[in-house]
Amino acid sequence: MQKKYTVDDLRDILITLRGENGCPWDRVQTHQSIKKSMIEECYEAIDALDSGDDYAFANELGDVLLQVAFHARLAEERGAFNFDDVVREICEKLITRHTHVFGKDTAANAEEALGQWEKNKKKEKNLSTYTAMLEDVPHYLPSLMRSEKIQKKAGSVGFDWDSAEGVYDKIDEEIAELKEAVVGGSAEKIEEEYGDLLFSVVNLGRHLGLTPEIALTKASDKFINRFGKMEQEAQRSGLDIAEISPESLNELWEKVKK
Repeated sequence: MQKKYTVDDLRDILITLRGENGCPWDRVQTHQSIKKSMIEECYEAIDALDSGDDYAFANELGDVLLQVAFHARLAEERGAFNFDDVVREICEKLITRHTHVFGKDTAANAEEALGQWEKNKKKEKNLSTYTAMLEDVPHYLPSLMRSEKIQKKAGSVGFDWDSAEGVYDKIDEEIAELKEAVVGGSAEKIEEEYGDLLFSVVNLGRHLGLTPEIALTKASDKFINRFGKMEQEAQRSGLDIAEISPESLNELWEKVKK
């Protein structure tokens, strides 16, 4: 029978690891030194979720929980806050933002519930303008996700395309402006117009009901899969793809796509 542990056990383990006779690595960590790990562990948890392996998912969620507990321990050591404060903050946030459940507001569907959440968040964070709501979207988010969230918030006040058709036209416009910038030769302008094109493509995905981050991840995986098949085709002919002409590579690529 497996031993049962609690959050208190996790906290005690971290105290030991950070203690005088603890782990040399754990003892020297700071909020800054482990912040990248929190991002990585979240992505690994999502990978485990998508794999369909519940054991792996639980395991990776444990790694995410460790990051929360580790940061809380570091904060407790410097007298800032502790794990109980973290739990209190999230519980209070869930209550105060779900006023349609714990208060007098109402929400008949998921869209209205999200609207209540955003309204309460705006009030809680004292975001006095809609621009402040856009600025509140974390810079640390992957760029595709950040741009999508910014667009959704702008759309919530009516600044949005009525349909995907308008976005198609906008993409054509941005491609033309990018080509013009390339001819002009200014690296700064090229980067600006390329960014505008990407932003518009994210907008298109949103209007098509797609999640850009997920769609691009799948496209990358598809590319790797096809590239692997292309390399296998080359190897069957005794060839190294690094030594094949671009024309021949394109022929192989078209072959494996079928």
